Amino acid sequence: MGIVVVEICDGSLINELDIEGILEAEYPEVAVIESSCLSFCGMCAKRPYAIVNGKRIFAKTAEECLVLIRAHIEAELAEYSL
Repeated sequence: MGIVVVEICDGSLINELDIEGILEAEYPEVAVIESSCLSFCGMCAKRPYAIVNGKRIFAKTAEECLVLIRAHIEAELAEYSL
């Protein structure tokens, strides 16, 4: 099985949810890494986002963003299971 890395900025609006706890409990293959800055200046204060295996995922709300993150994780894991 592969590994999926989800990076979040500690100032991101995505932190309204316990992203690390949620994703790591649901997906043993996922590692959530929280950084002080991911160099997308100002984006963390405007909308929830995360970087999943190098791809930026964002939405209007933290809940919507989590749905998109899960979908991207599922797509990444599907590639590893081929």
